[in-house]
Amino acid sequence: MKRMLKQLAAGAVTALGLTLASVPAQAADTIRIGSFLSVTGPASFLGDPELKTLELYIDKINGSGGVLGKKLELIHYDDAGDASKARTFANRLLRQDRVDLIVGGSTTGATMAAVPLIEQAGVPFISLAGAETITTPVKKWVFKTPQSDRQAARRILMDMKDRGFTKIGLISGTGGFGASGRNVTKEEAGNFGIEIVADETYNPKDTDTTAQLTRIRNTDGVQAILNFDFGQGPAIVTRNYAQLGIEIPFYQSHGVASDSFLELAGDAAEGLRLPASALLVADKLPKSDPQYDVLNRYKSDYESHYNESVSTFGAYAYDGLQLAVQALMKAGSTDKAKVRDALENIDGAVGVTGTYRMSPEDHMGLTAESFRILEVKDGDWALTE
Repeated sequence: MKRMLKQLAAGAVTALGLTLASVPAQAADTIRIGSFLSVTGPASFLGDPELKTLELYIDKINGSGGVLGKKLELIHYDDAGDASKARTFANRLLRQDRVDLIVGGSTTGATMAAVPLIEQAGVPFISLAGAETITTPVKKWVFKTPQSDRQAARRILMDMKDRGFTKIGLISGTGGFGASGRNVTKEEAGNFGIEIVADETYNPKDTDTTAQLTRIRNTDGVQAILNFDFGQGPAIVTRNYAQLGIEIPFYQSHGVASDSFLELAGDAAEGLRLPASALLVADKLPKSDPQYDVLNRYKSDYESHYNESVSTFGAYAYDGLQLAVQALMKAGSTDKAKVRDALENIDGAVGVTGTYRMSPEDHMGLTAESFRILEVKDGDWALTE
């Protein structure tokens, strides 16, 4: 494990054009990494694997000597998916704990509640949430690791276009993630020659969506249906879809890219497609794939340590920590402005989610092509290409 961590740290340095010898020695205190995550509550399927990933790899890093001669210290709070709690905890991390940087924010709501405080304090922040509003427009101190909802919409629409679909139905949740996904899908559809001929929504607490799906099914010309949401809602929609016997192709968003969704949806998920990280099919990739090593190393580390399936959400935390380590090493110190500048100039860092190429105009650094289109086959994930 120590050797693997050293490879990770060395790879981070190499990716930034540095050598270990060029990094100055530091005092033997800690580098304080703050985090607020939704470890409990309705978004725990996001926050739980994210926290486990941070804890696992911070232990690995510290076991191999730390970063810049210092141990990493994780200071974490559970916001339980509550944006107001996230804001309170972010303020505590900034004012009381005086962290050097923050890796966290499981949901868009929690992230955006904290952003004004973080921007005011001038502390580098790597969010693990998906909405494009987090980094569009660019905010000086804010970065993120997941692809945006707009990129997910584009990747789905690309696949629909390739399959010859020109008219689709859209069903989405009214929460922050679903509403944002709905908006960007509507904005992007025309660019792919696709018309949204049915547009339905449901509330996060709804337990049945058969009425909405029936209206979509009965709309003339519908060739495929997309559900854009995360949490329990998409599993309900998927089961209702199967119960109604709808036979046209069905898509979900990246918000359900985990084995837990397959467990919730059961046989009803068979045949659906979604955009996701290659992590879910890591063992099915050719060894020549640029992400093969990092994907399979993370999968092996996580599953052997926790005895549970890896998820793409935990991978966002892996990439966030990796980028933080690279930026710290490039900066050669914990100076916040230098670390921020180093993050903004990361170019070619291969993560679990994709290859990151940050710039002053792009604080995410991924493209729509970093998504792979997966299909559920025989109750498991399979590559479609």
